[in-house]
Amino acid sequence: MPDFPVPSAPFQLPPSYSIRVGNQIIDLSQPKVMGILNATPDSFFAGSRAMILEIALEKTGKMVNEGADILDVGGYSTRPGATDIPLSEELERVLPIIEAIKMQFPEVLISIDTFRSEVAIAAVKAGANLVNDISGGQADEAIFETVANLKVPYVLMHIRKGLSEMHKSYDYVDVALEVTKELQVRIDRARKAGIVDILADPGFGFSKAGSQNFELLAQLNVLEMLDVPIVAGISRKSMIHKTLNVNPEEALNGTTALHMAALMKGASVLRVHDVKEARQTIQLFEKLCSPEL
Repeated sequence: MPDFPVPSAPFQLPPSYSIRVGNQIIDLSQPKVMGILNATPDSFFAGSRAMILEIALEKTGKMVNEGADILDVGGYSTRPGATDIPLSEELERVLPIIEAIKMQFPEVLISIDTFRSEVAIAAVKAGANLVNDISGGQADEAIFETVANLKVPYVLMHIRKGLSEMHKSYDYVDVALEVTKELQVRIDRARKAGIVDILADPGFGFSKAGSQNFELLAQLNVLEMLDVPIVAGISRKSMIHKTLNVNPEEALNGTTALHMAALMKGASVLRVHDVKEARQTIQLFEKLCSPEL
């Protein structure tokens, strides 16, 4: 029989990035899991809600034990139709939880999910290690300078025209390319402000409707042009549960399927409600990428 070349591994790990968190260098060449902890009464997935401190710590312990690398703590719901809350209420929701997590689980990294500079400052002082801004710097003109001064990594998400219209649908000729170009503009401004470590989130479900989200996911590797780590936040979102005609509570299987797709297209971080399943997905993906295949 003729000799045939042995094919290389059919999949590749995401591009080799690292970010500095304090005195640590976090290697993102192996995908990381960001667990969602919502200090809100109205986040779209009830299982992520943790306004009571004891519940928040219980959920934190579970996610840490299941392999979460980062916990994303948010006190401002961004689901469609969510109620606006004042700054003081957002602070009251997140600061006690961040302080308690940092005391009980000092090894876990904490991300503060906020678009407000004042919350970012207070959260980092309380123990947060990253800032995750769904507005990409559009809701608070001081956020870039604030994060630069805090010297923490910044997750910059894509939306169009600010928070008030973030759930509108827009026309795209090429959604992946247009999202990449618009993210690049924001990243350039963030870098000019002095932010060193930036991660980009394409904003699934924000300023995008239905099939646009699937087109974006299918072409997620286009975002590699940004030369920053990519955060994929698709967990239990409407692109999954509406497509499958189920509710968010029944969307775990679909979430896992699309998490694998995101990893195959270069995602470095999965932002998830279900840490165990995401960690298992990464484990299987890494096996697919093994040079032993």
